[in-house]
Amino acid sequence: MNAQPGGHADGYMMRTKKKSDLLTEVELEFMNELWTLGEGTVRDVLDQLPEGRDLAYTSAATILRILEQKGFVTSHKAGKSHVFKPALAKDAYQMRSLRDLSAKLFDDTPARLVARLVDDADLSDEALGEIRALLDRRLNNDSS
Repeated sequence: MNAQPGGHADGYMMRTKKKSDLLTEVELEFMNELWTLGEGTVRDVLDQLPEGRDLAYTSAATILRILEQKGFVTSHKAGKSHVFKPALAKDAYQMRSLRDLSAKLFDDTPARLVARLVDDADLSDEALGEIRALLDRRLNNDSS
């Protein structure tokens, strides 16, 4: 069988890598450090990682470049170093992640997500009270 343009000889199209709206585990680890720092170099981020987290400088630099390609961070040159800065606020990413989780795991029904959360036996009465207060505040603001 002849190769198809943009495909393989077996006729299947090659998968093109789509720009992901969500972070991998290691990317999220790096973003959390950048959100805490505000901005930083590869070395700054590496220095923030937990003790015993053995990651090569070149690996860390690659992760930050990938985050920049995905649009999660921006960078500028400062001397010989690149300084990376989050391009997306942490709360905006949290909202994006929860919407994705709600859609994929809870049939796009946020009430099911919240129900699963509050059904957790490990949730303290204090945490439940905080959730109730948040719901009450939201309901009162919407009806004003």
